[in-house]
Amino acid sequence: QVQLVESGGGLVQAGGSLRLSCAVSGSISSFGVMEWSRQAPGNEREWVAQIIGGDTTNYADGLRGRFTISRDNAKNTLYLQMNSLKPEDTAVYYCNARRSMVDLPSWGQGTQVTVSS
Repeated sequence: QVQLVESGGGLVQAGGSLRLSCAVSGSISSFGVMEWSRQAPGNEREWVAQIIGGDTTNYADGLRGRFTISRDNAKNTLYLQMNSLKPEDTAVYYCNARRSMVDLPSWGQGTQVTVSS
């Protein structure tokens, strides 16, 4: 069973940047769809960004231009570069991976991002 491990979270001031990583056990080249989601305290988990194949990316409204999702198949790692962070970006960030849109995703355990004002 595939394992996903997020890292890179932490405490940052508003306007700062973080890069999250999601290390995947085994080869990620078989995963056609990889995503980031987040969950703030008291809120439901919300979708953040998606990468399909190697280069098709989609973002939640308002995040394109601040967040960039990418993947490195050679390193079996998914990334989320987050710039111009805002306090409302504070959440636990989760990555997931699946072979296609019709498959169930595998999830990581999450990494905490806290943005102070």
